[in-house]
Amino acid sequence: MVIRYIIIILFLLPLSLNAQRTQLTVITDKGVNYLPAYERQGIIYFSIKHLAEPLDIPYYFDNKSGKIEIRFPYQHIRFTNRNPVIVIINAADRQSKIHQLPTSTYLIDNEIYVPLVYTASVIEGAYRRTFVIESGDRLRIKESPPIAEMKEEPKKDEKEIREPPPPPKRYYDITGITIEEKANGTLVRVHSKKNIATYNSSIKDGKLSIVFRNVSVDTAAIESAKARGIIKNVLASNAGRDALFNFTLTGEHTTSEVLNADGSNDILITIHNKIFVRDETRDRIKSKWSFDVVVLDAGHGGKDPGAIGVNGVKEKDVNLAITLKLGSLIEKNMPGVKVVYTRKTNTFVELYKRGKIANDNNGKLFISIHCNSMPKKPSDANGFEVYLLRPGRTQEAIAIAERENSVIQFEDDPQRYQQLTDENFILVSMAHSAYMKYSERFADLLNRQFSNDLELSSRGVKQAGFYVLVGASMPSVLIETGFLSNTRDAKYLASKQGQEKIAASIFEAIKKYKEHYEREMDAG
Repeated sequence: MVIRYIIIILFLLPLSLNAQRTQLTVITDKGVNYLPAYERQGIIYFSIKHLAEPLDIPYYFDNKSGKIEIRFPYQHIRFTNRNPVIVIINAADRQSKIHQLPTSTYLIDNEIYVPLVYTASVIEGAYRRTFVIESGDRLRIKESPPIAEMKEEPKKDEKEIREPPPPPKRYYDITGITIEEKANGTLVRVHSKKNIATYNSSIKDGKLSIVFRNVSVDTAAIESAKARGIIKNVLASNAGRDALFNFTLTGEHTTSEVLNADGSNDILITIHNKIFVRDETRDRIKSKWSFDVVVLDAGHGGKDPGAIGVNGVKEKDVNLAITLKLGSLIEKNMPGVKVVYTRKTNTFVELYKRGKIANDNNGKLFISIHCNSMPKKPSDANGFEVYLLRPGRTQEAIAIAERENSVIQFEDDPQRYQQLTDENFILVSMAHSAYMKYSERFADLLNRQFSNDLELSSRGVKQAGFYVLVGASMPSVLIETGFLSNTRDAKYLASKQGQEKIAASIFEAIKKYKEHYEREMDAG
């Protein structure tokens, strides 16, 4: 599952991750050298060994431990394969300090490759040379200007008493952060003047690292923010054209997400609490969470027909037919698993009541079944989609959620959903963090099963803000089985054979999910 929440990738197998072979041009006062390099996501990775040799920089490589150390007169720098941490060692007293890269190193042909844009400043500080990255694959190394000799300190009465001019204000894209502690975790808002289209994140060894591409950050403003909740402290730095954030976390965190805030350039970061309890209550919890109830929700119904197909079929009827067929398969083939329906007939059920039905019956998996449609009919759009509860990351996902959420126009009190917008929806989705791992697992199994079994094409696993999923306190997904606005999809969805195949495919995914779920519960 791809989440927006995003992410810094550790290059464990770089060649399988579309790293492109290239070369790095290194220009010095002695000539030009061409080093083997790889490019990944616009970042050049070069071999430390191939940099050291033409520049006559002493180095030591330990093949067994996967470490290489380049040795300058004043400092030694140690890199480790598949590790974002650089160790900088003072040559005089052997005292060391740690510098963390926003991405990892990796090994190709028994040589360690490192990201140029993030290591150049570290190496130039130890080498006492100036590194100028003239383009993505062109590095110029120049002699640093000599340090001017210190002039004799003037006597106190000879000094001219003058206030130094204030330093010019520098423009920063990211101007600060606010950190709020919530019941389900910690929410961070990154204040930005510029839209941030690309960012990557990862959690390792109790640190959340996030790289925001092509923006600058006011580091002092970030580091002055008061730490709260799961966050112990936060450090920020400017690395080339990018901004790097490092959050030190407590041991109480599990997952995290990075999301664009609605209506502004800000970024929202959610870091979730642990949900597991201590060993003495584990057996009781395992018993409580035994996989014994599946809740099936046939979308729309009654006075709400849902989408109307190009062949005249109503979405509410297709949804119910698939739901009843799926429920029958579970009841016949899964002894010990109870099926709960939010509706079994052509009736209208308000969205909030569907989640309440699921919770009242202690459901362990909530599946909401729908059909997709486009405003223009017939349309070329086709295929199935599986959705998770998160704020939509694309205009298409947002549009689909808006169409499904428009059901509230048929309800007696549509105002009850008024607060489920913007940041409030982010907080609501954080409450699902306890179940998101399982929702993602089932969504992945479902997407794979559909891809193998059905004549419909896969449009993948996505995320959007569906009100019907908000109330269900359990792993949950919403399925768009196909497009009623597409002639071929509509014919398949309206047919008994197509409905039976879809139901059978969902059932197979449930069986596999049940096995995974029970293994997880047994492991605690």
